[in-house]
Order: sequence, then structure tokens, then C-alpha cells
Amino acid sequence: MSQTELIHLDSKACYAALKAHDARFDGRFFVGVSSTGIYCRPVCRVRLPKEENCTFFISAAAAESAGYRPCRRCRPELAPGLAPIDSTSRIARKAAMLMDENCLADLKISELAGLLHITDRHLRRAFCAEFGVSPVQYLQTSRLLLAKCLLADTALPVTDAAMFAGFGSLRRFNDLFKKYYRATPSAFRSSGKIPRDKDAVTLTLGYRPPYAWDALIGFLSDRAIPGVELVKDGAYSRTVTVKNGDETYRGWLTAANRPKQNAIAMTLSCSLLPVLPKVLARVRCLFDLNCDPTEIYGRLAGMNTLAPDLCVPGLRLPGCFDPFEISVRAVLGQQVTVKAARTLAMRFAAAFGGEISTPLAELRYTFPGPDTICGLAAPVEDRLGPLGITGARARSILALAEAVAAGTVLFTPGADPELEMKKLLDMPGFGPWTVQYIGMRAFGWPDAFPHTDYGVKKALAGRTPQELLDMSQAWRPWRSYATVSLWNSLKEKKINGKELSDQ
Repeated sequence: MSQTELIHLDSKACYAALKAHDARFDGRFFVGVSSTGIYCRPVCRVRLPKEENCTFFISAAAAESAGYRPCRRCRPELAPGLAPIDSTSRIARKAAMLMDENCLADLKISELAGLLHITDRHLRRAFCAEFGVSPVQYLQTSRLLLAKCLLADTALPVTDAAMFAGFGSLRRFNDLFKKYYRATPSAFRSSGKIPRDKDAVTLTLGYRPPYAWDALIGFLSDRAIPGVELVKDGAYSRTVTVKNGDETYRGWLTAANRPKQNAIAMTLSCSLLPVLPKVLARVRCLFDLNCDPTEIYGRLAGMNTLAPDLCVPGLRLPGCFDPFEISVRAVLGQQVTVKAARTLAMRFAAAFGGEISTPLAELRYTFPGPDTICGLAAPVEDRLGPLGITGARARSILALAEAVAAGTVLFTPGADPELEMKKLLDMPGFGPWTVQYIGMRAFGWPDAFPHTDYGVKKALAGRTPQELLDMSQAWRPWRSYATVSLWNSLKEKKINGKELSDQ
């Protein structure tokens, strides 16, 4: 039996979804058409193939392993991913997330297995069960699809597209491209002329509709750090610092919704292209592009019995681009208003971050990393105190920076959120609220629930903390989304004449 046959898909159900072009199934399966040798997304608008000519695959890699090449119209590389919710598939999903972030440019599969504390054999078995292909095949497809995206959407030279997609050899890239796509890389160029911009490129990242963009962008706007982040005209922009080994890359990006395409258009500075996979992975986390909104709403719709429209279709969990940044923000937001936390974060970034030039005058600083904070002259209270940061919080921030720099607290895609959250609870100044907030936004953990949060208690007034916890059990494993729904229900409201405490 082949690897792909280990994956069971209901062909009748898949064909029905394909016939309806149902976007809710986008990324959940791919269809290979024997009469053309091409594989597509279920949302593809080409003429519907005959059912007897269709073979369904759980992943793009499985389709390519079976000899199919990607459709140029629906572009499988734009399909949204799958969130790592199911514990039985978590190992494979973690491995895939690590691959997607850096294309394993500096790691071997055996080293990847070591990071996950499993054997090579176990990783291959888990990967085969989840994706229908080996880790090597998955990685190869990820690199090819990213290169294809760069060739189709940008004016980058073929050599650059191959390099930024993680290929160390141009010859091998050309050989694989011809083998799987039956064309040369240059043939995949867009038929329309793409203007060459030496400073920036624009790519698109798909998602499953519906997408409550206004709610998400409103949340980010309220908490944007002046000088580092900006929400303007419905678009989110920020400065970026990404470390890759001993190298540090700095730049900027802007993201805007394209609802007609069910995609986010992301423009980023060319200075970030050497770490493009990392940037793409972090943007997906920030905008929660891998979630299944239909499944989440189906679980949380019962919240609307508490108040009309408490939970809305398409809700996303606001993630983060920089886990250390959002964790520092969580410490600064303890028991203060959203506005006060923004002010403290702005001062922190201006004092210790790096100055940067961007096309947007409002973006002036990069947020300082843990190494910068660890390098501050002691005592840390004397450095952070003049900014209005209390001594206790200054010590908490330093403890966090030291733990991240030493690798005792991991913010990597392969980290176990629950394990890392337990580590944070043992650190000074990291109580349940702070850790649950970090779990939600830094780790993208879908089942966090800060039941002591002021906004949560106000939205569900009249209930004890234990009653709140008991109520939340009905919302598992999506309690983070339930929390965001509760916060959004209080937006622009003032409680007892003051703003809500930071969430």
C-alpha cells in the first residue's frame, strides 16, 4: 500500500465540495485530475472534471508525490494551512511549522526530529499518517511552492526566487521544477508585467472565509505600539527584526485584506527576503490565517444565548509577529489600561529599540530583543524606572529576556505551548492572567482562558471565578476565541468611567 493510500478521504464528500467550490474546504484537500495531470484546490474555477477522473489528496505534497503538477489558475501554494489543534497529529504539525518557517535551510531531518525529542522513524511515521508523504517530500514541495509564488507574484530573478525559497543549488531547483511542474521556472512568470520594485515585493496569503477582518484590525489598532506598529486605512504595518543564526535582518511590512480573493496582501521590504519563510510564518500567526472559522463558530455560536452577536462568524485570534515583544507587552499591561500599556511599550521601544527608516513616517523603531535587554547595565530597575515601569515589572522583563536568550523558554513553532506556559508561571511576576494572555497571543494557543481578566468578568458579570471556569468548559478547545469575543463585546465601552484593563 502506498503512503497516500494510508490517508482516508471520502471521495463523494470531496467531490460534492469541489462541485460547490466550497471555500470552507480550501486547504483541507486537493484534487488530482487524471485527464490533465494537474492538481487543484477545491475552490478552483476551472471546468468541473468528471468524478471518475478525480483523485483526492490530503496535502499538496501528496498530490505532487503522485505525479500531479499544480494548477496555474487556483495556485495551490496560496491555500490556507491547518491549525495544530488535534493532539494526535501535533507532532507532524509542529514539524511542518518548523519546516514552513525556515525551509530547513540549516537543519537536516534528523536534527528536526531531535528538536522534537523523537526519533527519525517516529517523525516519518507521524508525517506519513498526517500528510501522506515523507518529511523530505513535504519540505521539497514547500520550497517549490514558495519559489513558484515568488516567480508568479514578483519580478525577482529566478536565482533569487530559488535562493529565498531555501534551495542551495540552482541546478537542483531547475531539475526539480522541470520534473514536478513540467516547465522551466521562467515559464511560470505572470503573463502580465509586474513592476520591478527594488525596495519591496507583494505576496498573497490565503485564508478560509469568512474573515472578521474589521474586528481583528480594530483589536490590533487599539494595542498598536506607536513607532513600531501602525493601523491606517484598514491596513496593518510594522517594523520587523528577524534573527537567523548570527545574522539579523531589519525591515518593514504592510498587510491588507483582499476579501474578493480570500487572501491577505502582504508587502514587505526586500531587506527581509533572505528570511522570507520566517516572515510568512509569523504573518500567518499574527492574522490567524490557518484557522477553520466555520468549525470555531459552530462550537461558540451558543455564546449568543448570553447576548446577541456575542460571537460572530469569521472570528480570528489576534496573534503576534514577535513573541518576545507581545510577552513584554503583557507584563507592561498588568493592571493598567490599554492606553497606559501602549504608552509604556512606546517608551520602551524608543529607549532600547533600533531606529529604522521606512516609507511610513510613523514607523521609526524596531522593538528590542532579549539580547538587548540582557545587555542593559544593572540594576535593570534604574534603566526601566525612568520610563514609568515599576521595579517588579522591570525584573520580570529581565527574567523573561534571560530565559529566552538562554533557551529555557522557547517561542519557536515547535514549542509545546502548555509546557512553556508552565515554565512562565514559575518566573517572578508571571501570574495566571499574564501567562494565559501570552499563551493566546505569543503561542497562538486556542484554549487559553484568563478567567481573572477584568473584561471577561465584566462581560460575564455576576459570576464567580469558578463559575466562569465551569462555563468556559463548553467552549473548549476554542476558549481563546471565546475570550476575544467577550473583549470585543466591550469595545469602546467605559466601565466605571475608565477604560478596560489591557487584554
